[in-house]
Amino acid sequence: MRIAIIGQQDFGKAALEAFLARGDDVVGVFCAPEKGRPDPLRLAGEAAGVPTHQFAKLSDPEALEALRGAKADIGVMAYVTQFAPQDFCNLPRFGTIQFHPSLLPLHRGASSMSWSIILGRKETGFSIFRPTDGLDEGPVLLTRAVPIEPEDTLGSLYFGKIFPLGVAGLIEAADLVAAGKAPAIAQYEPAAGYEGIIRDAESRVHWATHVEQTFNLIRGLNPAPGAWTTHDGKKLFLFESSKRIARSFAEVKGKKIGQVAAHSGASLVIHGQGGFIEVHRVRWEGGKKIPGAEAGLEVGTLLGG
Repeated sequence: MRIAIIGQQDFGKAALEAFLARGDDVVGVFCAPEKGRPDPLRLAGEAAGVPTHQFAKLSDPEALEALRGAKADIGVMAYVTQFAPQDFCNLPRFGTIQFHPSLLPLHRGASSMSWSIILGRKETGFSIFRPTDGLDEGPVLLTRAVPIEPEDTLGSLYFGKIFPLGVAGLIEAADLVAAGKAPAIAQYEPAAGYEGIIRDAESRVHWATHVEQTFNLIRGLNPAPGAWTTHDGKKLFLFESSKRIARSFAEVKGKKIGQVAAHSGASLVIHGQGGFIEVHRVRWEGGKKIPGAEAGLEVGTLLGG
């Protein structure tokens, strides 16, 4: 097949390499303009000799003309942050398919994997669907579910489970579409949910929240953007952690919510509502990740003020 890859970063690069490895003709790569370090997809596309484009908007006439000129059989959207209008998506002979890391219609939106962990779900997965002008709202062609283990983080869920299965799912869905065998199942709107991008407000730790929820927040934002608390007006980001539920009043007697309760080896133990969060890795704003016990916080220090 003649494939156009629309995407960015490592997932887009992996999709490009997977289609090339099985002998497909990748006729174009479309990735967003870079704002910082070089995009791995752009670099891989150029290294493979594939015409590679970076348009500010996929609705630009130049973007439409580039995709039209590629004469692709199918467009494959692999980790896309740009809006792709229907005029663009409809240009390939068999249209375009898109990857989304949730079991649609649950968790539409750009932070879907984080929200699934933060909300304590036991399962998530990915969907391959037909993009429409609504965000993650098109008919679904294929889904695969994966478990969310109690200790999973955003990193382990994505890189260990959803990423490799998602690349394989894009190939499977592309083959089904080309063969005319792909279902197009409308999403069940009463079960749908959309959450916005997780930013500072959503990622702040409130120690009065139950430790079950605090633990889910920390692991749902690990390795990025990181849940955070404060001390003396400075942000402290929290990464690898574990939780311990308080079984009796005696365990928490005399301790304040948000207080550093102990140093446990290289970790920092913080009292939260209903128990304790043991934080193994932290990072002060502007610094590097270090063991929790090396954050310079004495037992009795109050966080979050």
